[in-house]
Amino acid sequence: MRKPMVAGNWKMNGDIVTNEHLFTAIRGGLERASIAQVDVVVCPPYPYLGQAAAWLNDTGVVLGAQNLCSQPNGAFTGEVSATMLSDLGCGWVIIGHSERRTILGEDDELVARKVEIALAEGLGVIVCVGESLQERDAGVTEAVLGRQVDAFCALAGGAAAERFVVAYEPVWAIGTGKTASPEMAQAAHAFIRARLASGGVGHAADIRILYGGSVKANNASSLFGMPDIDGGLIGGASLVADDFLNICRAAQAA
Repeated sequence: MRKPMVAGNWKMNGDIVTNEHLFTAIRGGLERASIAQVDVVVCPPYPYLGQAAAWLNDTGVVLGAQNLCSQPNGAFTGEVSATMLSDLGCGWVIIGHSERRTILGEDDELVARKVEIALAEGLGVIVCVGESLQERDAGVTEAVLGRQVDAFCALAGGAAAERFVVAYEPVWAIGTGKTASPEMAQAAHAFIRARLASGGVGHAADIRILYGGSVKANNASSLFGMPDIDGGLIGGASLVADDFLNICRAAQAA
């Protein structure tokens, strides 16, 4: 059985004082919550990884980063390497988020290279895929997802299932308040799993696929109840302790 995961992507939010309040609330909530059957990951901005480690390293929450460089080291001003993330205690890294694909121009080839370098360092990867509203309206959702999944299929096939996670994030539902219906999300997740299998990933049935796109405490249960949805990659709701913990509880119940 696939263990649910809930990963909080803080994006470019936070400061030392508000982070401390959030970490305090998360710690307190975890002491009262029963979510032992959920992998909980928190991905703050790079400057706050050390602060997050200091507050959460004894809670069972695992640190993740929001990105990494496609090169191991060298003259790449402003970049952060997989080794640096490992040194800081990160267990996971988000790769290929739609904001990096659409705003910063990351293509499938670069995403695959980042997956490769992260896995080589021993980091778990959360690889994002998803279609835009224009692509969904044009009826090419599966073509887009298929192309994105094909780019990293070989890498997924060689990685342990527990260290390789795919996140389906329809671009039109990120930060918009719109959410794919549970049935729409399930259809996309089932397609992704089938594509992994047809691409030679023998353990595709064991790879977790998360849903991301305006997941909130009041819709998490219906989404996580779908057979191929194994948790969520959470944006705005991860910045509110009660909301984030309630989403974790929904994953546990599912």
